[in-house]
Amino acid sequence: MSKLEVKLNNMLQFASEQEVMSYREKINLCQKQIEEKSGKGNDFLGWVNLPAEITEEQLKSVEKVAAELRGKSEIVVVVGIGGSYLGAKAVIEALGNSFSMLNDTGTKVLFAGNSICEDYHAELLKMLDKHSYSIVVISKSGTTTEPAIAFRLLKQHLESKVGKSEAASRIVAITDQSKGALRKLADTEGYRTFIIPDDVGGRYSVLTPVGLLPIAIAGFDIRKMVEGARKAMSDTAANVPFEQNPACQYAAARNALYAKGKKVEIMVNYTPKLHYVTEWWKQLYGESEGKENKGIFPAGVDFTTDLHSMGQYIQEGERFIFETVLSVSNSSHKLTIPEDPENLDQLNYIAGKRLSEVNHMAKLGTIVAHNDGGVPNIQISIPELSEYWIGYLLYFFERACAISGYTIDVNPFDQPGVEAYKKNMFALLGKPGFEEQGAELRKRLGI
Repeated sequence: MSKLEVKLNNMLQFASEQEVMSYREKINLCQKQIEEKSGKGNDFLGWVNLPAEITEEQLKSVEKVAAELRGKSEIVVVVGIGGSYLGAKAVIEALGNSFSMLNDTGTKVLFAGNSICEDYHAELLKMLDKHSYSIVVISKSGTTTEPAIAFRLLKQHLESKVGKSEAASRIVAITDQSKGALRKLADTEGYRTFIIPDDVGGRYSVLTPVGLLPIAIAGFDIRKMVEGARKAMSDTAANVPFEQNPACQYAAARNALYAKGKKVEIMVNYTPKLHYVTEWWKQLYGESEGKENKGIFPAGVDFTTDLHSMGQYIQEGERFIFETVLSVSNSSHKLTIPEDPENLDQLNYIAGKRLSEVNHMAKLGTIVAHNDGGVPNIQISIPELSEYWIGYLLYFFERACAISGYTIDVNPFDQPGVEAYKKNMFALLGKPGFEEQGAELRKRLGI
């Protein structure tokens, strides 16, 4: 039967099955805290039952707006940072054609506001001069610096291009229900809006309109994605025994390795389509666990590409790392290696084989090599890259992340450390109220 699988056999020489199972009681308690909303950060547990709570009316509303934006736009620019863009980006990249930007048909989804790079935004605006476009701006507050700058630039550009009234019909705001700068602007300008639930944090928001609207605009079936997430919710619930619960097993395995001094988890994939799933995963686990001087550091590599760069370190560098290998069992396409009479590249021994078979053997060979080199491997696989299985996978990671955070006794749903750089940036830019701190920082930096 098709399912997500978690395999631990290539880590057990580093942390035994008994050591993994020793987490069962702790993890069952964490599961109870999640279900009963009795643990740290329990006011941000709205994501737990979210898949089951998404209504037909909500799905129709998202699909309707997505269709309208596609109908009038060659491009939709999604403005957001962190969880306000990574989930949508991950799904669109995973499910889309690798060369979709070269196709003439279909509305393209681009992203802005996830950096303050002047060249990127200048080049984006120059390109948008030549195309019809709309904007989806995502921010609970409307004052987060990176997306606020991008939206100010894009709003001005779009209003200049099509007029204020038409621009308002092309802008959709996903924001707080009743407060914040973006809510106030949306109400004033008459933008269509969707709500970010108060009890769902950004990095857990991919199954809210934050993720569903951009994914629907890109032409993917959000109903199947929600269906997959609902199945994952059922399969990882607190009433599912530890031995049958993939989220519990993954959380236990990574924490058993952490206790053995493996402080860096490298997410490995064998298809470039999963690159942004790794980026989403990095934010989810980094922001959720990395506090109070605790937590596994999340990193990522794309194999076999990075075997020719990072592979050397993983094989023979310091032994504080472990790998989680994320793979897809079935390819969407079929391509075989041809026979060549000259055989100058010496590849005829694999002629007639599918690329997926060669890739699979590269994966297995690498797992064994890294294992022999002192790197534990956890293996996670899904049957195929589809809306259903992406929805399943993302919820699985969310649930396992919450369990892991509670296991090391941190709040997996806040991010207090993110504020440190912001305060320094505000002070250096001369924001009112930060003058004294700004003077001190300039002196410290010698500027």
